[in-house]
Amino acid sequence: MKNSYSAILFDLDGTLTDSSPGILGCVRYALEKMNRKIPEETLLNGFLGPPLVYSFTEYCGMTPEEACQAAKLYREVYEDQCIIGNSLYNGIYELLEQLRNAGKLLAVATTKPQVTADKIVEHFGIKKFFDTVCGAAPDGSSGEKAGIIREAMEKLGAADLGQVLMIGDRFYDIEGAKEVGVASAGVLYGYGKPGELEKAGADYIFKDPREIAEFILS
Repeated sequence: MKNSYSAILFDLDGTLTDSSPGILGCVRYALEKMNRKIPEETLLNGFLGPPLVYSFTEYCGMTPEEACQAAKLYREVYEDQCIIGNSLYNGIYELLEQLRNAGKLLAVATTKPQVTADKIVEHFGIKKFFDTVCGAAPDGSSGEKAGIIREAMEKLGAADLGQVLMIGDRFYDIEGAKEVGVASAGVLYGYGKPGELEKAGADYIFKDPREIAEFILS
């Protein structure tokens, strides 16, 4: 397969790093503080990927106001957990190094707050590979995936939609890419449910970072 993707956008949680222990611990904290029942594991895992307010509304039956309160409680403890409960997926460092050496424009496009995203890529030593890191506002606003993808493209100077590839692990990443009009790729090692990426209409599916490199550099 030949391609002409010169600008590669990456989701963060579930794509570059495995942050599930920290995220789920903070979700449990927020629900306990609000005296809410903690969902079963299957539903709880739904928090891995989409924005917090969406997840608290969708999986815990909260009103938008309650979901905003829960998200605020979550953020009270997340800054301490975003590194402790996190790790870089095997092969990601090498993938980013290969893409950078090949002259690709690289960006992080995440619904995670900007300050936290910056902290994570700096901690894991991968910030040097990215031309820009784009996240949401500290209060979680401006966190729609499509808007963040557009911001990343603007900062990269990637005006040609046909040269942009968004890579993520959840339906939210694929839908955001489709809304913007760029190609999307799903990774199977992340937090998506079986068949989720295919159902969302991902243009490509990769099982590991090695496959991503082989495709983009082919």
